[in-house]
Amino acid sequence: MNGNRIFATAGRVLTQLRHDPRSIALMLIAPSLLVGLFAWLFSDQEGVFDQVGGAILALFPFIVMFLITSITTLRERKSGTLERLMTTPLGKADFILGYALAFGLMALLQATITVSFAVGVCGLDVDGPLWQLGLVAVIDALLGTALGLLASAFAATEFQAVQFMPLLVFPQIILGGLFMPRDRMPDVLYAISDWLPLSYAIDAVGAVAAGESGWDVAGPLLVVVAFAVGALVLASLTLRRRTR
Repeated sequence: MNGNRIFATAGRVLTQLRHDPRSIALMLIAPSLLVGLFAWLFSDQEGVFDQVGGAILALFPFIVMFLITSITTLRERKSGTLERLMTTPLGKADFILGYALAFGLMALLQATITVSFAVGVCGLDVDGPLWQLGLVAVIDALLGTALGLLASAFAATEFQAVQFMPLLVFPQIILGGLFMPRDRMPDVLYAISDWLPLSYAIDAVGAVAAGESGWDVAGPLLVVVAFAVGALVLASLTLRRRTR
């Protein structure tokens, strides 16, 4: 790995994104709009949005970054850009980490906008510090980025990249504790949920919203970070130069 090549890759990705306003809007605006929709949906039911709003903040950045990252990376392979880059000293790990850095910066901006909108406009009541809520949102978005990079290594088309959502995303949404507390699930499903990173992301954001601190917040976040790092390592090992 080389730091200069990683930063150069990140700069190239950010330059491409600057000329793609639709992707920027999807990353920065769509999560806030979806959070606003949920707030509006439960506006007549006092306290409901406060119960689900934190989990929604963990969910939408994760989904959006998964989609954007997997499709964007796949385009690099389909266009032959990745194959040309690999004729240079750029390694697979440099490419993956450069993408992770670029989308990580976008995730930071996304989290700032989404959390500010949820709290300031939608009235989400959070007992813990807002910076912790933002940190959880950023890490969730990075998890989506890492899994998106991993999915793009196995997909041959953009449609196939989207098809990975039922495999990598939907089970985590269903079993993550958003629709039912995990401790009330059947034993088998509860055991499966323990192996899904989004479960810990939702646990972390719930802990922040409840005003908890220390290991109640840090523990689940470390698990999410470990999953994200593992996905990045696997992505760098399985990345193909082009799609055939």
